[in-house]
Amino acid sequence: MTEATLDKLKILAAAAKYDVSCSSSGTVRRSDGNGVGNTVGGVGICHSFAADGRCISLLKVMLTNYCMLDCAYCVNRRSNDIPRATLSVSEVVDITMEFYRRNYIEGLFLSSGVVRNPDYTMERLVRIAKDLREVHRFNGYIHLKSIPGASRELINEAGRYADRMSVNIEIPTEERLKYLAPEKNHESIFLPMKYVRQGVLENKEDKRHLRHVPRFVPAGQSTQMIVGASDDTDRDILRASSMLYGMPTMRRVYYSGYVSVNDYDPRLPAMKQPPLVRENRLYQADWLMRFYQFKAEEIADADNPNLDLDVDPKLGWALRHPEVFPVDVNRAPYEMLLRVPGVGVRSATLIVNARKFRQLTSWHLKKIGVVLKRAQYFITCGELTARTVADTSPEYVRSRLVPKSRATKDNPLQMTFDFNS
Repeated sequence: MTEATLDKLKILAAAAKYDVSCSSSGTVRRSDGNGVGNTVGGVGICHSFAADGRCISLLKVMLTNYCMLDCAYCVNRRSNDIPRATLSVSEVVDITMEFYRRNYIEGLFLSSGVVRNPDYTMERLVRIAKDLREVHRFNGYIHLKSIPGASRELINEAGRYADRMSVNIEIPTEERLKYLAPEKNHESIFLPMKYVRQGVLENKEDKRHLRHVPRFVPAGQSTQMIVGASDDTDRDILRASSMLYGMPTMRRVYYSGYVSVNDYDPRLPAMKQPPLVRENRLYQADWLMRFYQFKAEEIADADNPNLDLDVDPKLGWALRHPEVFPVDVNRAPYEMLLRVPGVGVRSATLIVNARKFRQLTSWHLKKIGVVLKRAQYFITCGELTARTVADTSPEYVRSRLVPKSRATKDNPLQMTFDFNS
């Protein structure tokens, strides 16, 4: 690698760090003996951990940080005075293969600023993936960004080489997106998602009738929303996420606390640190929608459009609905057990199976893995009755489960913004 290429790589790797939508592939691409490497059971996470506990590394880079768009929240916006660089198609391919052979990485996450037009940019991304797969026989993980406004033909071609594709929504509401990114709209973002979804479904149908069918985005799609760049409520964000999860190919929605990279723009909030607590609560709420059968409107409704930052969303829902508690763990349906604070998916399944053979007591629940410190205020079982706990009022439970040291006003990682100033 030449010194000039290394300098460009440093600039473009730094430019890509704000995109958090790189994730586990969830796909298997085994070596056939003729190719280089393989993708087995969950690799493709950028500096994170696979399901089996392995730490995975991923080359996360942009093809170019030149961009014809001027989005207020983006460090690579057209009007920013920052170092710019562009890698050629061959340079990205060579870097990926060299890093892979040296065991630095297990895959590639490739995005790009939009130059000339969406199709020109998307065509270069496709060429990189195609060269890696067909010329170098690379079987590792590849995650490509779909460029908003790119043609269906290019999206379909990219889908034949990529394990996962993503296009970031960034802002959940059309009105606020147009305010912060006048050259963008939700239609141009949702169209590539639609093309990928249709391609995956068509590929699935073809597999029913044909023995050998080329893969098409086997790990599905992901997307990202920025938290704190606009005055969107948590309810707006969760409703958008719920809509996206209704798509059969959407695997993950990521939430990124807004980082002040363009503090000179009056459309953006003035802040020193990203809203990390709010970002964490949104991830917890997302988990409730995906695995605990909660709906977005239950987690953040019209009366409570923003999540309670002092408690997790599940406990917050329980405190707002004291009328449904206490729950008898020996009789309650599985769906209701999932809503008890301190009871997880695995614990709820074990409770349903165990109570077929015996009446469960608090000792059994501890062995199962229920967090009784939280659950005791919301359940009854065996010797644990409604009279066992002195007070189960929401105010008392909150005071017992939320130490004063965790109050939002004392937390330096949570900022409040005034968008009307």
